[in-house]
Amino acid sequence: MSADQFAQTDFNRTVTLEVRDNLASLYALLDKLYRRNPREWRKSGVPDHAAAVARVKHAIENRVPPADLSGLHDIQILAVSLDPGYPGDRVAAFIYGLADTIITAHNGKTRLYVSDALDGQRVYNAARNVEAAAWLLATRRNKQGEPLLLANEMSATASNLSFEREFGAIIGRLDLIANLLGENSRRIGINYAQGLLLFNFLPVR
Repeated sequence: MSADQFAQTDFNRTVTLEVRDNLASLYALLDKLYRRNPREWRKSGVPDHAAAVARVKHAIENRVPPADLSGLHDIQILAVSLDPGYPGDRVAAFIYGLADTIITAHNGKTRLYVSDALDGQRVYNAARNVEAAAWLLATRRNKQGEPLLLANEMSATASNLSFEREFGAIIGRLDLIANLLGENSRRIGINYAQGLLLFNFLPVR
C-alpha cells in the first residue's frame, strides 16, 4: 500500500487500476506489433526489439510524442499512424496515440485522487476511439493492398486473435468506468432528492 492511496476513494483506486491495466494491455500490443512488424522498430534507429519497446514505454510515461509528430496529441497522432503515407515508426505512433487518448480522457493522469472529477462522456469517447483504431488496424491497406501493420491472423495454417482480445479488454475497461461515472452522477442526484424527501428537523431543546 502506497502513501498516496490515503488521498484516493475506492472509485479513484478503481479508475487508477483501470488506467494501469489499459497501459499494460497497450504495452502487450506494442510488443506483439513489433514482433510481427520488425521493419517498424528498425526505422527508429534502435539496436533491437527490446530497446524499441522500452523507448515507446518511456515516451508514454513521460508524455513525449514521437519526434516527427511533435506538437500533435492523442487522436491526431492516432490518425497519422494509420495514414498510408506516414513514413515513420507506425507501431510507436499507433501505440503512443492510443495511450495518449486514454490518458487524456482521464484528465491527463494515470493516478486519480479525491480532487479529480472525470467526465464519463470523454471516457466513453476514448473507448469508441480504441474500437475504431482496432477496426482500422485490421482493414487499412497501403497502395500495394498490403496491411499497414500485420496484427490478427486468420488463415488455413495459422490463427492468431490475441490482438483482438487485448483491444476488447481495453474497450471493456473503459466502458465499465464510463458506465460507473454515469451511475455515480445519477446516484448523487437521487441521494439529493431522497435527502429532501426524508429531511428531518433537528431538535433545539
